[in-house]
Amino acid sequence: MKLSTQFPTWKAVPFLLLALIFTTCFSISDASAQTESEEVFLEVDKMPTPPGGIDGWTSYLAENMKYPKAAKDANVQGTVVATFVVLENGELSNPEILRGIGKGCDEEVLRLVKASAKWTPGEKDGKIVKTQMRLPVKFQL
Repeated sequence: MKLSTQFPTWKAVPFLLLALIFTTCFSISDASAQTESEEVFLEVDKMPTPPGGIDGWTSYLAENMKYPKAAKDANVQGTVVATFVVLENGELSNPEILRGIGKGCDEEVLRLVKASAKWTPGEKDGKIVKTQMRLPVKFQL
């Protein structure tokens, strides 16, 4: 009687099946973690805050806003509403204008948002989360 030193192929099938199930479970849990981290909240328990709070934001705007010449010349006044996401690390992302007034004012608000220092991120259920913000900026001569 001759003994084979090779491992029979049919015995490897249960092992490979178990390995596939094990790998799939970890892949599914990783995918759900990515999905959760991609979620952007509109309502949170603790809203994001700019450096120095609201007073700090008002000072930042007063010191850095440049009223566009075209808007001054055309006597354009009003409120530009921007939206952006405060990321978990406090950086601002995806700035867009929801409502603009034109003549360079919209671009000025986008510039200010992009140049802003990091904010304190929002929190939901005790966890730091991405938070969608709306920001009105008033232009008045």
